[in-house]
Order: sequence, then C-alpha cells, then structure tokens
Amino acid sequence: MPKGGQQTKHIFITGGVVSSLGKGLTAASIALLLKRRGYSVKLQKFDPYINVDPGTMSPYQHGEVYVTADGAETDLDLGHYERFTDIECTQASNFTTGRIYSNVIKRERDGGYMGGTVQVIPHITDEIKKSIQAVESEDVDIVITEIGGTSGDIESLPFLEAIRQYRQEIGRKNGLFIHMTLVPYLRAAGELKTKPSQQSVSLLRSIGIFPDIIICRSEVELGKEHRDKISLFCNVDKELVIEEKDVENSIYEVPRELKKQKLDIHCLKQLDLQVKPLNMSDWGTMLNRLIHPCNGQVKIGIVGKYISLQDAYKSVYESLTHGGIAQNVKVVLHMVESEKIEECGPEALLRGCDGILIPGGFGDRGIEGKIMAAGFARKHMVPFLGICLGMHCAVIEFARECCGFENANSEEFDPSCADKVIQLMKGQQNVKKQGGSMRLGSKVCKILPDTQAYRIYGKECIEERHRHRFEFNNEYKKIMEENGMIISGVSSDFIAEIIEIPSHKWYIACQFHPEYQSTPLKANPLFKEFIGASLDFSINEKEEEKYAMV
Repeated sequence: MPKGGQQTKHIFITGGVVSSLGKGLTAASIALLLKRRGYSVKLQKFDPYINVDPGTMSPYQHGEVYVTADGAETDLDLGHYERFTDIECTQASNFTTGRIYSNVIKRERDGGYMGGTVQVIPHITDEIKKSIQAVESEDVDIVITEIGGTSGDIESLPFLEAIRQYRQEIGRKNGLFIHMTLVPYLRAAGELKTKPSQQSVSLLRSIGIFPDIIICRSEVELGKEHRDKISLFCNVDKELVIEEKDVENSIYEVPRELKKQKLDIHCLKQLDLQVKPLNMSDWGTMLNRLIHPCNGQVKIGIVGKYISLQDAYKSVYESLTHGGIAQNVKVVLHMVESEKIEECGPEALLRGCDGILIPGGFGDRGIEGKIMAAGFARKHMVPFLGICLGMHCAVIEFARECCGFENANSEEFDPSCADKVIQLMKGQQNVKKQGGSMRLGSKVCKILPDTQAYRIYGKECIEERHRHRFEFNNEYKKIMEENGMIISGVSSDFIAEIIEIPSHKWYIACQFHPEYQSTPLKANPLFKEFIGASLDFSINEKEEEKYAMV
C-alpha cells in the first residue's frame, strides 16, 4: 500500500490482433509520464511461454535476454522499462507460465495444498495474483502489468482470468484495463480497417475483461470515423480511443505522442488520482539532440553472429544511441556478420568504420571472425569496445598475435587447447543446470588509477551487470601486461573485469554488460566515451592515415 494507506493502483495492458505491437514501449511510456507527474511506479511483465525464464532460449526465438541488478534473466521489454523510466526492475518484474507452474507444483509436492486437487482455477490464477502483489509495497502508487501474447491465445487465458479476478477484488477505481490493438492499413484499398480491433475486444469481453482505454497501433493516422466506430463497437468513450502511429525518428518519441493525447491524464482520472504537474523538459532536450545532432555522425561497426535479428542486441543498439545523444552526434550502425569476416576478411567489411564493437554471445560459430575484427581494430588504431564475449575475443587475438601463443583460445571453443587464456569459472565447473546458473546480476568492480577505464568512469569502484560462465585466465596476466595489455578493472574475487591497451588511442573490453545500465538521459560512461573516441577518430584522422598499420 502507498503512503497514507491508499490502495495501490493497477494498470493492466493487454494486446490483440498480432504480437509485437509495442506493448512494452507503451507500458514504459505510460510509466514515464506517471512518474514525471510525481507518482511512484513499478512495472512487470507476464509471459505465457512455459520456459521458466528466457535464459535458456535462443536469440532466434526470443531476442535479447535482459539481466536485472538482482540477477534475473528476463524479457527484453524490461530493458525498455528501465531505459525509459530509470525504475529498477527485479526478480518480481517478470513471470512466465513456467515459473508460475513451477511454484504451484513445488507447493503441491511439499504438501502445501493439504491433499486437495490442484487446478488452473483457483490455484494457478491465485499464484498469478500473488505475483502481481509481489511488486506492491507502501511506497508504490501504481503498478503497470503487461500481459504478453494476444487476446485469443490459449496460453494467455490463465493470466487474463487472473487480472479479471484481481480487478474485481481491488475495485474498479483501483484497476484499469488498457487494450492495445492493431488497426491495419490496406494500402491497395487505401483504407484503415477497424474490424480486427473490434473482434479482439470482443474476445476479451467474452471472458469478462472490458477495456477502459484502447490504444490503436497504425502506420497511418486514424480518422474521426475510425475513432467513432471503435468507440461505439468497443464500448469506450471517444477520448479514450488513443492513436499510436508509427513514430518517424525514435522510440523515445512515443511518450511525447501519448502525452499529446492526454493518456496519462486519462489514466489518473480513471484511477481516481490527482493530476499533478508534468515536467518533460529534459526529455524534450534529449529528443532534440537525438533528432537534430550538431556534431555530425559516426559509423560504428557491430560484429555479431545474430546481426539479422533486430532484437538480439537491442540494449547494445540503444546504448550506442545514448552515447550519440550524449556526444550530440548521429550514430550510424553498420551490422557485420562475423562469419562474413571469416570469408572476406575484416578489411573489406570494416574499413570506413569510426569504431568497432563486439557484443556478447555464446558458442563458437563466427568466433574467428570476431577475433579478426578485434585484431583489425587493434592494428589500425580504430576505437574498440568489446563486451563479455567481445572481451574474450580481444584477449585471444592479443595472446596469439602479441604474446606468441599461436593456438590460444577459450575453453568454451576448444576445451583441449594448450593455452586457455579464457577458462571456465571455477564455480561453474560442477554446474549442470542451465537456467539461472551463470554469474548473474550486479557486481562491484575496482578500477586501477591512471588507466583509461578510470578516466572514463571517474571513480575507483563501479557496479555493472553480468551474464557469463567463462573468465580471463589470470595465469596469463603477467605475460599479457609485459606485452602491452593491462587488466584495469577487477572484481572482489579477482576476476578480470576490464582490459585495455594503453598504447592504443581507445581499446577497451569488459566482462560485464554496460548496456544494461544506459538510458537516453544518462548514457553509460563506456558508451558515451566510445562514441566520443569514434567521433575524434572520424574528425582528426585523415582518410589516408586512418587505417595505417601500427
């Protein structure tokens, strides 16, 4: 319960017609607006798949796995929640069908139901309601809960039934249903069609959920006749039919567009809450820098194995954009498949880049291409940022080319190699379970003085988030440093967290994932300075000198 004993209010967001409508972005935008009006907000997402969490799912299936500070492997929408609102998500922010059923089955095995028959209703729905309550507290005014999937999906039904019950239990003034739907545009006919939205709402109404607000996703503007039709046939007031048209420049424009239609005010009035003043001036300044940068542009080569998947490196892409905002420069992303580098060589695919980034990942496919990319950046003095696996590739390349270990590799890729410069962490050697068993969440890193890393962060101790099983082999620390690569950041248990090459203008790699703590209003220092270094490289190096070998 919030301060003063007032009931915590709840907003439930559902989707219809198709998936990938942007419910997560909409939830994050609403949360931002409500937070800026002085309310304490928490967000969570329910996913209907049976996996306990996304941690064991392939990027081809799920996209990025987002990691919270407390070590939860979660849906990528939680990244949007944190980036938009700066509200920290936790283990209680993402529940799946698998997690819900696991809890119920464990309780049954422990005798928690006293021999009773365990059923979807009430036991599964009760567990879902308990999960909703997990984010309630005395200092939380509003909880926003996004339901994954679309109305009509069989697997979503327990979640929909649970929120129907929950709204009934807490009272109409304490709960709000927002339904997000697609209004498709038939280009050949030049018409918008509202029928799919009507049918989507009809499905919800058939199970007892009557949307209070309908948000219509469309690629073109809705006319008055479309709003009137949706209002009439979906039983909502006309002003509560909200248009969410595709934005022109950036997802960070969505809050501004929803604000214009007073969505946040409608939510507060429906929940019987005071409409407090709203200040979004800093957000407007940020958008102006993003859309109209005054320092030109930089081209960043991103070398990965899932480049064809838009969501596989979502947080990395957004963090590069944040770095561009901080430096007032446009960031042009140049996606490069690491396997293509193995075929064509780095020169053909990376020449012309002002900075090179290798993101995280697992498995040996395309690894040699990433190692070649790290070498290209080192030899040609191109600013380089390696993240997690990217750091491993940088270490392997340096060990081979600068330290004489021709067959150096990671134990992940070649368990029998003679020089395992990257090894399986000691605490991972007997781990058999896959899900939730890596080194996860926020850890402290101590940065050495007089290093590039210290100049970037400006302090001795930082906290960044992790997701890995393999680490730098400290047996090779001395010889690496003798040949010019230093470990500039270490954890309390002596895990190498940051490596850099002091003789290079900007060559840094980290074991952690800095992309998980970057926002459009406050770029992570590594991304901010990486873009700054790339801008300097673009401006100050003559074309004929830019790729001269060192």
